[in-house]
Amino acid sequence: MSVYLTAAAAVWGIAAGLALPRATHRLAVASGEPVRADDEDGRRYPGGPRGWIGGKGAGQRPYGTVLLCVTACAALAALVGARPELVVWLVLVPLGVLLARIDLAVFRLPDVLTIPAMAATAALLGVAALLPGHEGSWPRALLGGVVLGAVYFLLFLINPAGMGFGDVKLAPTLGLALGWYGWPVLFAGTFAGFVLGAVAGLVLLATRRANRKTPMPFGPFMLIGALGGVLLATA
Repeated sequence: MSVYLTAAAAVWGIAAGLALPRATHRLAVASGEPVRADDEDGRRYPGGPRGWIGGKGAGQRPYGTVLLCVTACAALAALVGARPELVVWLVLVPLGVLLARIDLAVFRLPDVLTIPAMAATAALLGVAALLPGHEGSWPRALLGGVVLGAVYFLLFLINPAGMGFGDVKLAPTLGLALGWYGWPVLFAGTFAGFVLGAVAGLVLLATRRANRKTPMPFGPFMLIGALGGVLLATA
């Protein structure tokens, strides 16, 4: 069963990864600017869902995106197994990859993604909690989202230059996912994100590819840390 589930999750990862480049290109704009209406060749995107799904003409190569989605989805399926919450994690993977790529490109996490992600994660985990076989706590997940959101908001108030408000809006979604499995998981996943960010910063400084004032997106590290926390909780 686990082999077939992992294979199915990998197929989902491939499909999701191939669907993301166009949305990445359209949403990777500076704060305050409208989403892109044309691809890099000046061709206007079609209306409706077709204008957001796919990679052709989007100015983005899908290989890295597909690899990230496949790896994360397959790992989650292999470790979480046939539990209701797996569906939630598989939905969040492409969204997380999309957010990470946008943050790396333009140093922002769009509200159009972070706010719906928070609401959808809370709702989907609530449904998962009603189904047999789940392994987590929905009330604790909600509290985890509130706590992590408050922590990041406090960090933003202390040092606005060191953290974007998009990170604050992403934090509740990650708090929901990590809190589902418990407070130690919430701490581990959050701490891992900060450690990864610090290590990356030190490497960039050591290789002289950045200085102390060079901006660095933190969203990808938050997401990787949260994924690591979930995988650790289910291993």
